[in-house]
Amino acid sequence: MSQSANVNTKRALNILVIMDPIEKVNYKKDTTLAMMWAAQDRGHRLGYCQIHDLWLNQGQLMVDAQAVTVSRNPDEFYQLDEVVTQAITDYDVILMRKDPPFDMRFIYSTYLLDHAKAVGVLVVNDPQAIRDCNEKLFATWFSQYMSPTIVTSKQVHIRQFIAEQGDVIVKPLDGMGGTGIFRLTKDSPNIGATLEMLTELETLPIMAQRYLPEIKEGDKRILIVGGQPVSYCLARIPSQGETRGNLAAGGRGVAMPLTEQELAIAQAVAPILLEKGLLFVGLDVIGNRITEINVTSPTCVREIDNQCGTDIAQDFIAVVEQQYATKYGKNA
Repeated sequence: MSQSANVNTKRALNILVIMDPIEKVNYKKDTTLAMMWAAQDRGHRLGYCQIHDLWLNQGQLMVDAQAVTVSRNPDEFYQLDEVVTQAITDYDVILMRKDPPFDMRFIYSTYLLDHAKAVGVLVVNDPQAIRDCNEKLFATWFSQYMSPTIVTSKQVHIRQFIAEQGDVIVKPLDGMGGTGIFRLTKDSPNIGATLEMLTELETLPIMAQRYLPEIKEGDKRILIVGGQPVSYCLARIPSQGETRGNLAAGGRGVAMPLTEQELAIAQAVAPILLEKGLLFVGLDVIGNRITEINVTSPTCVREIDNQCGTDIAQDFIAVVEQQYATKYGKNA
């Protein structure tokens, strides 16, 4: 990826950013904020809304949005104008950056965004792909790069898997930030209670994976931007006595260059992501094994940039400009 931060001299785009409440953004770490800075630096105009601000009027997608200006002043890093009701066609590009949970509200918003896509608005990431590519289950399409994995709601299968593998991680299919992740061995005293809770009494499928001891070296987030792996990843190293490396669970983020094996894995996955319209993806790898493929609102840009001198958000907005011009034959 290019590390250039040159200002774009082409036509300004109107970009709508759908995200969580901007006032709750972590100024020091937020990846969406970095994307907004980059878009503004490149001369584009920004709008802001949340998913409940999307609505249909006689089959036409509308949005109650606010023009937003962002700055690098931590005490006042955004400024919002008044709410204005607009047709979605007032925007050229939508950045869908709503964090999970991937619940029915999230799913409904992707159905609404299908209407934007149908009238020529570029939606990143593609709403159908976000729906189709569950961040845990999507990884199973690349099972040759995963540790042994099963997905089931039945205790009998999970218990047999634990007996075979000896040391297993179990997790919900819709979690984020390390929530709901447990490590179980065949001698664990609370297997039954843990599985009852996670599977909701065997009515909800969960994922079980062989534990990878390489987690001690970090759960590595590899960013793939426009079908190209970023040269550096962020190793999220668990805190003492913790199984999870997620930053939200107290992990420590250390940026480092991709190994040859990590690069090969990322390059094998990347073309499929690009084909699906997934332009910004976080590939999670432990010990050269894929654990998840994050497509909703991947993070870690700021940590990698700060430690390696990259400008990943600039690269991403350049990809968005190129995709817009390519898809719709318009100058961007």
